[in-house]
Amino acid sequence: MGFLIYDRGEPIELDDRALAHLQVVIIDKLRRGEHFSLTLRGERGMVSYWVSPRTAIEFVYHGNRRPVLNHAWLEQLAGEVGLTGVLTLVPEPPSSAELQHDST
Repeated sequence: MGFLIYDRGEPIELDDRALAHLQVVIIDKLRRGEHFSLTLRGERGMVSYWVSPRTAIEFVYHGNRRPVLNHAWLEQLAGEVGLTGVLTLVPEPPSSAELQHDST
């Protein structure tokens, strides 16, 4: 389990795999200078953060290897935040490699 630390606030515990996918989407949005809301389930329930390029954000991983990324999950996360302006961690869908393997 890793941590997302936003604006030097309370660490939000997340699975390293989920954290890696969120990091890609968040960094992509911030690189473009875009603002958006990040909604995550934490110890206090659902928590929303306003994410902007001017606020500090840290991705702290427990493991020493970066997880393999699921492009279907990245597309789903990025698509949702692009449409609604809200990035929410949704369950991981099967990867395209898994789908191809199942169809054979």
